[in-house]
Amino acid sequence: MKSIYLTGFMGAGKTTVGKALGEYLEIPIFDLDAEIEKKECCTIQSIFERYGESYFREIESAVLQEMPTENTIITTGGGIICRNENRQFLKVKGFVIFLYASEEEIYRRLIEDKTRPLLSGDKRANIANLYNERLPIYRESADMIIDTTGKSIRMIVQEIHTCLDSSENGQNDCDKNI
Repeated sequence: MKSIYLTGFMGAGKTTVGKALGEYLEIPIFDLDAEIEKKECCTIQSIFERYGESYFREIESAVLQEMPTENTIITTGGGIICRNENRQFLKVKGFVIFLYASEEEIYRRLIEDKTRPLLSGDKRANIANLYNERLPIYRESADMIIDTTGKSIRMIVQEIHTCLDSSENGQNDCDKNI
C-alpha cells in the first residue's frame, strides 16, 4: 500500500488524526514537522525565526522525500502543498487525504496557539489570508477530502477507513467537493 499523506491547514487535526489512524490501521506514523525538528535539532518556530520561511520550505521538501513511501501514514505541515514539487511527490508516492476544517473552526482551534510563526500578529487576518490562498490547492491535490469540523477523532478515523475501503474496491463513496 502507498503511504497515506494527511494534508490540511494548521489546526485541521493532521497530527491527532494521523496518530489515531495509524493505531486503527496498525501501520507506522511519521509527523513531518517532528522529523524536521529532529533533523535540524530545533523547533519549527526557531527555524522560521533564525532562517526564514524559504529555508524551512527547502528542509521540508528534503525531509518529505526521505520519508517511507509505503505502508505508513505521514502527517504533513500545513504549507507542504505550497510547492508544486511537493504536490507532485505526494500524488505519485502516496494517497493524499485533505483534512478540511472551516476557517472559523481553524480560528477557534488556534486562538490560543502561540507556536505558529505564520500566524504572528493579527491571527484572524493571517488565518483568513493563508486559508483562502491554500484552500484551492488542498482541494486540487487531494485524492480524498474529509471534513473534520465538529467531528470526534473516532468519527474522522472511521470515515477515512470507510473511504479507503471504498477507494480500494474501485468505488468513490467519498465527497471530494467540500
